[in-house]
Amino acid sequence: MNEPIETQVLVVGAGPVGLSLAMDLAQRGIQVVVAETRHRGEPPNVKCNHVSARSMEIFRRLGVARALRDAGLPADYPNDVSYRTSFTGEELSRIPIPARQDRYTAQGGPDTWWPTPEPPHRINQIYLEPVLFAHAEKQPGLRILNRTRIDGFVQDADGVRATGVDLDTEAPVRIHCQYLIGCDGGRSGIRRQIGAKLAGTEVVGRVQSTYFRAPSLLGLAKNRPAWATFSLNPRRSGNVYAIDGRETWLLHNYLKADETEFDSVDRDWAIREILGVGPDFRYEILSKEDWVGRRLVADKFRDRRVFICGDASHLWVPMAGYGMNAGIADAMNLSWLLAGHLKGWLAESALGAYEAERLPITEQVSKFAMNHALALQKQREGVPEGIEAPGKDGATARAAAGAALYELNVRQYCCGGLNFGYFYDASPLIAYDGESQPGYTMNEFTPSTVPGCRTPHVWLDDGRSLYDALGPDYTLLRFDATADTAPLEAAARARGLPLSVLDVKAEGAAGLYTHRFVLSRPDQHVAWRGDTLPDDPLALVDLVRGAAARLQAEHA
Repeated sequence: MNEPIETQVLVVGAGPVGLSLAMDLAQRGIQVVVAETRHRGEPPNVKCNHVSARSMEIFRRLGVARALRDAGLPADYPNDVSYRTSFTGEELSRIPIPARQDRYTAQGGPDTWWPTPEPPHRINQIYLEPVLFAHAEKQPGLRILNRTRIDGFVQDADGVRATGVDLDTEAPVRIHCQYLIGCDGGRSGIRRQIGAKLAGTEVVGRVQSTYFRAPSLLGLAKNRPAWATFSLNPRRSGNVYAIDGRETWLLHNYLKADETEFDSVDRDWAIREILGVGPDFRYEILSKEDWVGRRLVADKFRDRRVFICGDASHLWVPMAGYGMNAGIADAMNLSWLLAGHLKGWLAESALGAYEAERLPITEQVSKFAMNHALALQKQREGVPEGIEAPGKDGATARAAAGAALYELNVRQYCCGGLNFGYFYDASPLIAYDGESQPGYTMNEFTPSTVPGCRTPHVWLDDGRSLYDALGPDYTLLRFDATADTAPLEAAARARGLPLSVLDVKAEGAAGLYTHRFVLSRPDQHVAWRGDTLPDDPLALVDLVRGAAARLQAEHA
């Protein structure tokens, strides 16, 4: 039998979540193997169409944001969301979103205010994944095993021994690692093997989804192109996403409550009603991408040395595009914890922070998504009969429907709250100071340095992004260059905690940063703040590296 592959971390699944996790670990100096059942270069399903601002911040740090910006729709293709009676019918309203060529410079619209160096990016997963894969396979210390299926594992105090098969040769595969992470999707075998159970709402809605080619469709529309075009009429409601900006499209036909099977509705009829085209219109179905919207969250994200991330740990309707993006946030939370522990400066007990921090956020975001999906369903079911009527009555009905659609949906397509508002309020690794984190909605949030919140972004006076100036691990932001940080730096050195000090000179920080010191974690969340250093710097260092509870137990 072949010798086992030895690595520090095994990631099962090379989708966006698994690749992001593996790249971050590799850049932190951790040896990683990724096992993926697909062939090298085999495209994914046509599903996720949006990379959030928070994810783009991560990709900027990983060095792949520019390549992602250059992929997807043509540079000048409008990223707008258009609401119409049909794809070729009358427009009800439009949410303006800049084309990627204008993404960094556009001003004045609802999607141009992002407090970040990296606004969102509209790109389908079939273009996203190849860019991430190409970047990942160049990373030192990262190995991708395509056509490899992981069938099982055993774990003990010394590590994890995974077994599987090479799908091309049928040869057995053995991988020995210290930690294993399942990023293997909604049908995750890793989730089942750790005994995690999904709970929540099994069916929020069903969607008959079709990926098709229609070179003539763009020329039939009365209005300027849009990245997403929602059709609402009394016969059928659906959504059409532009995939390549020329001839390929993804169409979602939202089934009604009494349409309980994907074939309950004639697919061709529904496509033509949503597009507003007659029997002579020609199109080619490339694949059927039918799916069920759910709100399901695993009851645990970990069993000792084995973790789950992304769709393996939570499934929900893709409102605000936050399925994949929440998974990437999971991965970045887990990555720095694992790297810190494997490098010796983070206690093993600190790994419990992954579930303690991410599970509550997952519950929050999934409910935002489900509630928004239900509100949209109500709008679709309440389309007025006269919405397509000519004359004044029809125009009045269309104006009212358009205003309501804009008001509801601008929240999910310009969702600053989901990107930047969430916070960790019960983490064992954060020094709370009694002040509550500000609340947030899908689209609104208040930047804050309350411990647990995202470290607020500002542009430095020298033109750099604060996030570009942060160190890869812990960074102490100092807003008074004369303040002595030596005691905290000495405490960090004594415990092996990697800490850099950054003197922040930023006009935009006034009123936003109200303390002389803010300690930012490797994932850009606030770990501690204060006007003076703590009396016992070692105690703070031990808390943020997960050793405080252990030390307390030792002295009990």
